[in-house]
Amino acid sequence: MTNWTDRDPRAWARENLTGVSGVTIPTFSADLATLNERAIAHDIDLSARLGFDWTLLVSEVSITPEEYGRFTAVAREAANHRIGLVAHAGFGTLADNIRGCQLAAANGADLVLLSYPSQFWPTSEQEIYEYTREFCDSVDLPVMLFAIPLWGFERVHPLGMSVELIGRMLDTIPNVVAIKSEQGYPLIGGILEMYHHFRDRVIISCPIESDCLPLMLVLDLQFSGTSNTQWMSDYYPKAFAAARAGRWEDAMAEHWRVNPARQANIAATTAYIGGTQVINRTLWKYQDWLAGFNGGPLRAPAMRVPDRAMQMLRAGLVASGLPVTDSPDSDFMRGRNPG
Repeated sequence: MTNWTDRDPRAWARENLTGVSGVTIPTFSADLATLNERAIAHDIDLSARLGFDWTLLVSEVSITPEEYGRFTAVAREAANHRIGLVAHAGFGTLADNIRGCQLAAANGADLVLLSYPSQFWPTSEQEIYEYTREFCDSVDLPVMLFAIPLWGFERVHPLGMSVELIGRMLDTIPNVVAIKSEQGYPLIGGILEMYHHFRDRVIISCPIESDCLPLMLVLDLQFSGTSNTQWMSDYYPKAFAAARAGRWEDAMAEHWRVNPARQANIAATTAYIGGTQVINRTLWKYQDWLAGFNGGPLRAPAMRVPDRAMQMLRAGLVASGLPVTDSPDSDFMRGRNPG
């Protein structure tokens, strides 16, 4: 990535925040005591070889800020300038988010995705603004806002993060360079609202691939992420690039080809997220393992993946003609690079 520190961060984003971003979940040693650095390097290398332009380094697992700094350093070395790194402000407190992302910045992260802790319970837009402002002022990275119903901000405004709140943030926080827009998910009102008001100011990301490709017929979207599309191998980087190049019909042909995998993912996700409002990172890691990524254990508390979901996800890849491992599911927790 081109260094942004000596230039306007939004101009940097306009030039560099392009293509698609998957996710990389850290892998731990078999005894869960340390990071499995060989496995992390394997996953970063595979993401780059599949054509992903960016990857999110997930912190919304049981990992310390200091371990997260090391996770970033390992990813930076493995990336070898082939793929951009998105830090993840997904820790449990504002202080830990600042510390973790400061360490990520020092170890080679290019951008940060701002999430909000589960115990952050604002009752006014001012509280949301103050949290966001303090984080952005404390971290020397461009920031992508993340607007999604997971935070519960709908108690403050039906849009969660309203047009007025986003506008105020853009007016007063110069290192906000993008909006990952999922307001009103699973409907598309949020992305269209953000695109209408702010597309000339910052990058608008539609991270949901099933929405993004169809919308690219009418919206000029240069970036899509972050989401776990890497489990469908190189489908999404290629389809997104085709749509960007004006070959929308080609992109949509691929969109429909992988629909069995997409539907399996929707079914597996719907089975848990409605009641928990928490992403099952173990399920995401299993999906990645099916496609050749490392797999391996996560620290507690980690959600489980039932056999029926594994069978459904594997069958979706097979039906879509996408790469899928022949290894038995019993190999998933051991991982491809056990350590």
